[in-house]
Amino acid sequence: MRPNFIFLFTLSALPFLGIAQSSDEAKLLKKAHKIHEKAFTLDTHADTPMLFSRPDFNVSIENDALKTRSKVDFPRMRKGGLDAIFWAVYLGQGPRTPEGHAAAKKKALDIFDSIDQNLKKYPTDAELARTPEDGLRINKTGKRAIYIGVENGYPMGQDLTMLQTFYDKGARYMTLCHSSNNDICDSSTDPKGAEYQGLSKLGEKVVAEMNRLGMVIDISHVSDSTFYDVIRLTKAPIVATHSCARALCDVPRNLTDDMLRTLAKNGGVIQLNLFSAYVKTTKPNAEKEVEMKAFMAKWNLTSPAGMGTLSEEDGKKAFAEYGAIQEKYVKDMATVKDAIDHIDHFVKIMGIEHVGIGADFDGGGALYDCFDVSQYKNMTIELVRRGYSEKDIRKIWSGNFFRVMKAVQKASEKGV
Repeated sequence: MRPNFIFLFTLSALPFLGIAQSSDEAKLLKKAHKIHEKAFTLDTHADTPMLFSRPDFNVSIENDALKTRSKVDFPRMRKGGLDAIFWAVYLGQGPRTPEGHAAAKKKALDIFDSIDQNLKKYPTDAELARTPEDGLRINKTGKRAIYIGVENGYPMGQDLTMLQTFYDKGARYMTLCHSSNNDICDSSTDPKGAEYQGLSKLGEKVVAEMNRLGMVIDISHVSDSTFYDVIRLTKAPIVATHSCARALCDVPRNLTDDMLRTLAKNGGVIQLNLFSAYVKTTKPNAEKEVEMKAFMAKWNLTSPAGMGTLSEEDGKKAFAEYGAIQEKYVKDMATVKDAIDHIDHFVKIMGIEHVGIGADFDGGGALYDCFDVSQYKNMTIELVRRGYSEKDIRKIWSGNFFRVMKAVQKASEKGV
């Protein structure tokens, strides 16, 4: 059981969600609090390992989200009632050469090591989980469960055996690409457009190998044609670990209604991304637009997603500058209500069994009133306010994703 924390949390310089004095509101908050405390809560995507190389970041202490631009640490996970999280072994797209792939492989393995080192350094705070059962067991000890996913298949190069290496090190999903095309597939945001019209020949083998291993295929970031190729070939359910609905926010990173229906038929899930620009198209702000235009010109970008194509050093600088701009105009950000609109849309199109949450914290994810993991209870409050039952909310917070993990493992064991 988690401690009985104060129900609503705020951050310095961020809005305080005042608790209404009406008895109905008090009952609703009490109900939401109880549901959130009892549910096993899982966030399927955070880029926290990118911060481990920073000398000023310590994941075992509570960091100020605005001062450190970090959204996840163990104290804030406890504060927000978050039981488990997938940390991403993320690499932006680099040169698709033997040298580039070798460097990416080394970097990916270094990130795996950094996760391992932090878990060993703080053994009373968290523990590596590989299965749904691991997460539930770890939760009973009062520790946070840390899962691993690989974001971008780039570091495997053309070596399929690297998938086994990633799996053995704890990775339970891999996002096939990031903001640019790679040797596996087309990305949804590559400025050069499609290269394969979906999966490459190597990508088709990657799908089969991930099915064999029992590694979940993540189609966040992929192009529409790649999505349909994966659906055609996979023998197990797939996921979008951090994506939104294109019908509500028209960006190529989000899924169309037809893709949502197809994903539901596959038995998969979409995990709600809390990246404000993917949640809601905000009203124009002339001052912000000037700063963003200068930022994009400085780094020669056509969209913020292109930061993933920069070198590691430039990528860190650009990401810090981008974060500073977003925080300066925090009142322009999407809200929890905007985000739950996507949940409502998913449920309408797909059914309650195919929805979850993967915030993309530490990778750009943040809402005006759910700025980091310490404010996660605000999501449950809004779900209760809209009439979702405790059973529904348990499915959203982990039940649906865990069902997929089990189905993927079962398909692997059957040798599909």
